[in-house]
Amino acid sequence: MKKILLILFLTSCSSENIVYRPTSQILPQHIKSISVLPFSNKSSIFSIEEKLTLKIIDEFIKNGEYKVVSSDNADGILTGEIKNYIMVPIQYDSNLVPMVYKITIYYSLKMIDRKNNAVLWEENNLVANQIYSAPTLVGGMTEEQAREKLWDIMSKDIVKRTVEGFGSVTGVSSKKI
Repeated sequence: MKKILLILFLTSCSSENIVYRPTSQILPQHIKSISVLPFSNKSSIFSIEEKLTLKIIDEFIKNGEYKVVSSDNADGILTGEIKNYIMVPIQYDSNLVPMVYKITIYYSLKMIDRKNNAVLWEENNLVANQIYSAPTLVGGMTEEQAREKLWDIMSKDIVKRTVEGFGSVTGVSSKKI
């Protein structure tokens, strides 16, 4: 009898409709407008934070969920930091000339409730990657073009994290093994 109950229980749990969904951690109701402060840049690449900040503002405007205003008038403030920028060749031709590159950006985000002066959420270890072919190849692109694609990906992830809540974007663990 116990085996039958166990089998029935396991069978019912294997249904496609049964999925664990944690409660979404979205912004409080009183936050109707946000301000995106300029990101800080700890990488060795000059002024990449400016383009990312502008892309994030554009993405928030496109999304329309929250009004983008100055920090003096905002209910919530989004800040961020580009921690590291790594560009490495990952594929070579027979003459050891790089053909494919990978850009990896490590960054962090923080959303602050201006009214209560409290941190609503903080993501310290977010990662964005872009793999691209050398500009000399068909369909290839320059590093700047690859960065533009990366800004698109990152800005959409940041807006998604803000609007849809925790767990909608992925990061890496800061624990050392």
